Amino acid sequence: MLGEWCDGDLIFDGAFRSELIPEIVPQMTEADKVVEKNTYSAFQNTGLREMLVERGLEEVIITGVMTNLCCETTARDAFVKGFRVFFSTDATATSEVELHEATLKNITCGFAYLVDCKRLQRRLLGDELYSN
Repeated sequence: MLGEWCDGDLIFDGAFRSELIPEIVPQMTEADKVVEKNTYSAFQNTGLREMLVERGLEEVIITGVMTNLCCETTARDAFVKGFRVFFSTDATATSEVELHEATLKNITCGFAYLVDCKRLQRRLLGDELYSN
């Protein structure tokens, strides 16, 4: 079904557009996993939920492209599966500002906490991510 909505412009594994940004690769550890997906949600038929549960993780941070499609669908799916969701305002992007902003507005109505990269960095230093 994705092909109908993408005008056949799908990204396949091994294609240039499927490669990770070079700056990310050196920072990956043995524990990091790349999840290959074939629909908008990173949880659909990927084993991601099981992987997170196995590691005892209860929170997810959503970053990526197509804020209004892949990112929003994954965030909603994560919430429905029982995860606390943090949705990046400045590490997600889409084709139009209006679509990005609409998703940010929608996602805060019961699915995710909005965070930016500075707030995420503070969290890594020990501050609570979902406190005001």
